[in-house]
Amino acid sequence: MQYLWAFLIGGALCAIAQILIDKCKLTPARILVIYVVSGVILTLIGVYEPLVKFAGAGATVPLTGFGYSLAKGAMKGVSEHGLYGIFTGGLTGTAAGITAAIVFGFLVALIFKPREKK
Repeated sequence: MQYLWAFLIGGALCAIAQILIDKCKLTPARILVIYVVSGVILTLIGVYEPLVKFAGAGATVPLTGFGYSLAKGAMKGVSEHGLYGIFTGGLTGTAAGITAAIVFGFLVALIFKPREKK
């Protein structure tokens, strides 16, 4: 049942983003920012944590999950290091995901030949 909820919640978040792309004049970059900031805000007001516990990867994998990770890292950093933790906690909380994106992007760039779209 957990897989079903992860699929439905993650799919709903992605469907909302697709609707924004199709119906609004927002660029994908702006939607990305909206999703990350929404994840941070929803985490700070306590709404996103129950969704993560309920949907698991369906809530943590989309871009709102990145905002969630940033906010949780910043909160942990503040509790451990005080005001300095605001600046270091978010990066510490998301370091694994950022590193994976860089490494896998590099590997794909080595394997495939880049070309322009036609």
